[in-house]
Amino acid sequence: MADILTPALGESVTEATIAKWTKKVGDAVKKDELLVELETDKVSLEVVAPADGVLGAINAAEGDTVVPGTVLGSVTEGGAAAAAAPAPAKAAKAEAKAAPAAAASSIDITVPVMGESVAEGSMGKWLKKSGDAVKKDELLVEIETDKVAVEVSAPADGVLTIAADEGATVTPGQKIGSISGSGAAASAPAAAAPAPAAAPANTGSAQVSGGKNDTLSPAVQRVVAENNLDPKTIAATGPKGNITKADAIAAIGQAAPAPAAAAAPSAPRAVGPREERVKMTRLRQTIARRLKESQNTAAQLTTFNEVDMTNVMALRAQYKEVFEKRHGVKLGFMSFFTKAVVAALHEIPAVNAEIDGTDIIYKNHYDIGVAVGTEKGLVVPVLRDADTLSLAGIEKGIGALGKAARDGALTMDQLQGGTFTITNGGTYGSLMSTPILNAPQSGILGMHNIVQRPMAINGEVKIRPMMYLALSYDHRIVDGKEAVTFLVRIKELLEDPQRALLDL
Repeated sequence: MADILTPALGESVTEATIAKWTKKVGDAVKKDELLVELETDKVSLEVVAPADGVLGAINAAEGDTVVPGTVLGSVTEGGAAAAAAPAPAKAAKAEAKAAPAAAASSIDITVPVMGESVAEGSMGKWLKKSGDAVKKDELLVEIETDKVAVEVSAPADGVLTIAADEGATVTPGQKIGSISGSGAAASAPAAAAPAPAAAPANTGSAQVSGGKNDTLSPAVQRVVAENNLDPKTIAATGPKGNITKADAIAAIGQAAPAPAAAAAPSAPRAVGPREERVKMTRLRQTIARRLKESQNTAAQLTTFNEVDMTNVMALRAQYKEVFEKRHGVKLGFMSFFTKAVVAALHEIPAVNAEIDGTDIIYKNHYDIGVAVGTEKGLVVPVLRDADTLSLAGIEKGIGALGKAARDGALTMDQLQGGTFTITNGGTYGSLMSTPILNAPQSGILGMHNIVQRPMAINGEVKIRPMMYLALSYDHRIVDGKEAVTFLVRIKELLEDPQRALLDL
């Protein structure tokens, strides 16, 4: 007997709601066949059969709340599966007879899994038209998500039929087209798209107790709260008359015309003769939403210091040529700053921690996010285990992440799990800034432009290359004393690099 377990739900997601079972107890199942859909406040997850057999038990009913590791049910392995299988087999035969011969040679093009916590994307421009011949592995379309662009290639040689237009919102596993081996490919583009829309047949009472949201799944609650929807007015299409996330999203456009009349006009304002309206990309929308959420959630405060870069610049100038010959990479300032940050995080662990409900999670690993500006917007790839890397290793790692960011080739793993972030506005000439936290992290360090300024050194005025440092931190977890000590520690290590060698 094999247990069906709730999988890990993603960073900062602690529970999910059972949305729908696709099988009943006693049904035959195949290994990796979809059994149950889970809904979290961020993404919908699919749980598949762990083995061939018969669905022996369902322990969590639709609408129940579960946590990672919960046993949802079990599959009885072995010969019992064969006894339960004839009916589906006959049905499959009947469907196969009814299906046209051309469909048998057709291969669906589906949306790939787009990474943890990514539930949907937007179709980019198709590089081919319906009816065009394509080769296997030929790039057909890019799907833009909140974080990365995902390329979809042809699964086989054949003729393309497009089922999802440019700009359409799609989800993992959704059919967006097909490849037909025969010449007659283009007759069915409309068949795949309308299926999700024919929902409002069941207009049940949505199981809302007294108009409250307490029986809604976390994902539905979030959509309802963010858009001020009344659950009693939403047409429910889910199991047992429950409201699904799709129902709530569909209701946004139909929600309460009365308040709209009282508020500002619902139509977008007219564009002037020297103005241009451009739709925000998903990445830009996500940047805007996450930064505002960070401001609204954390008690953000910024503290400043300045660092004399004389010694670091002299060390860099002295060894940059031999360093590049030896390691094949240029010696920059980011490696010095990363080393100093890791040392300071060791000393002040609260800056490397995060708040989870009423708990604090202290992280004994040092995965440093490095903010990178690209044509599409700001991304923060993560340099893993920075505490184990040499200066050369840090420079190579940051260089590779920066190139991948600019090429749009970052993976989901490279964008998640950072414990602290460094952002270098100095490359663009910034003198000072107050960076916004990259939630759920508790600290972000801002580097700035190096400027020659007069400084008082041992009673004399001397011109020194100075840089302002800014540490934004979550005051709920980091006290002012800790924040100031953290910045002073970085200043000491940069102004006297030999301290790092002596572990001082």
